[in-house]
Amino acid sequence: MASVLFTQAARRTAVHALRSSSRSTSLFSSSRLMSTYYTPAHEYCKVEGKVATVGITDFAQAALGDIVFVDLPEAGDEFEAKDSFGSVESVKAASDVYAPVSGKVIEANDLLTDDPGMVNTSAESDAWFIKMEISDESELEGLMNEAQYKEHCEKEAH
Repeated sequence: MASVLFTQAARRTAVHALRSSSRSTSLFSSSRLMSTYYTPAHEYCKVEGKVATVGITDFAQAALGDIVFVDLPEAGDEFEAKDSFGSVESVKAASDVYAPVSGKVIEANDLLTDDPGMVNTSAESDAWFIKMEISDESELEGLMNEAQYKEHCEKEAH
């Protein structure tokens, strides 16, 4: 995502998508706390226990425009934090997607193969890219929380 050149219009659209998002960074699910973290390259990482659900943020999908292709790894693949694990292509640009933390892929969202446009309509929910078993939870400390990420996006948009 860092390689994507944002135009003023794309930036405004992305900031609007971010501001209109009503997602919470912490939810109680099955009596377990779920936390959401973000990278400067616009990936999110929803963590529940030792499993991270990873995808691109609403800001990223809005900046990219209409998503036409998503390339994902297979279950069993292992990645270090900041490794490229896949890519996303839109009518405007193509970009790598990076692992926010180190771990092993336990599931890829195969629905995106047939319907990559899901990323535009539900980037931070149904259109997750991978689920991975986290191998080093201390790496989460280097990621941003929701407030920090919003501030990061607003600075990037100006």
